[in-house]
Amino acid sequence: MTLEQKAADMAGIEIRDLHLSFGDTKVLTGINLSIRPGEFFAFLGPSGSGKSTLLRAIAGFGPQPKGEILIGGREVATLPPWKRDVGMVFQSYALWPHMSVRENVAFGLQERKVPAKEIRSRVDEALALVGLSHLADRMPNQLSGGQQQRIALARTVVIQPKVLLLDEPLSNLDASLRVQMRRELLALQRKLGLTTIFVTHDQEEANTTADRMAVLDGGVIQQIGSPQELYDRPVNLFVARFLGTANILEGQVEIGSDGALFRTATGDVLHLPAEGTAGPSNIVLRPQNIRIEQVSAPDTLQGEILHREFLGSQVRYLVRAAGTEIVVDQSHRAGEVWLDPGTGVHLAANTRDAVLIPRGA
Repeated sequence: MTLEQKAADMAGIEIRDLHLSFGDTKVLTGINLSIRPGEFFAFLGPSGSGKSTLLRAIAGFGPQPKGEILIGGREVATLPPWKRDVGMVFQSYALWPHMSVRENVAFGLQERKVPAKEIRSRVDEALALVGLSHLADRMPNQLSGGQQQRIALARTVVIQPKVLLLDEPLSNLDASLRVQMRRELLALQRKLGLTTIFVTHDQEEANTTADRMAVLDGGVIQQIGSPQELYDRPVNLFVARFLGTANILEGQVEIGSDGALFRTATGDVLHLPAEGTAGPSNIVLRPQNIRIEQVSAPDTLQGEILHREFLGSQVRYLVRAAGTEIVVDQSHRAGEVWLDPGTGVHLAANTRDAVLIPRGA
């Protein structure tokens, strides 16, 4: 069976009420998660959020968790790693330095007592899949970082796992190579149809690869959804702040005869396109959903430009308004006149794309 034929046998993952501690320290709390067969799923969060610990729990590394882990409907939480049908690529690649590329890729098959003829065939296929057949006789120290990463992937997929686990596999590469490799990684995953979990702290990597992702903080899943869903409709302030730049204004939702409005702590008013729930709230405004105007108008915030940055396609302004600092991104056009710090302006917010988050969420 070829690697691509094996893709039809890929499995989904179910995690039910998972808890994990290191001694008295709780690391994961109440994890419930469903990952579909063939899905590219990301665990995203800051350092110490529990994302790598959760990945290693699925792989079978680390302390025994409480709860259930099912792969393809089979409970694996009590099984050792080699009986779970998963393959894992580590941040360090972990290639054997004394073995050639071919020997590294063949190692897992040899440990599984696969016949020599089949080993040769599967190793050749795996190396062709990552485009490195011509380097089969090289040693790891003769390879670039990107090539080592491809070999680590080949060594993992050659054992035909049901699930591919990636623990920040691009973090050791320079910025331009990371962009190239994440594209190649996604193309490989799509070709094989492998159920894949990708751990990263880099939101751009998650946004450009994942079908869906889970944002973690403090060992708790904060929100699950597609990258667009999480960016456009965060459920709490942590997710709003972690995924991109978020302007967050504190205030109050009020319901009147002419509809709903948001009144900031400084008394500024923004009318809302739909009814909200009256009470203390925060409004989340993304930088691209705010326009800088020169004249006052309804639903604008009076402010003053504090700082300006040229980002190529955009000019980013930092504006003092409504008692806080607000980031505004304006599209750059050749020859346009930029506004200087100290200039008084009015900010028009597109509240159709704003998100209301109740105080305390």
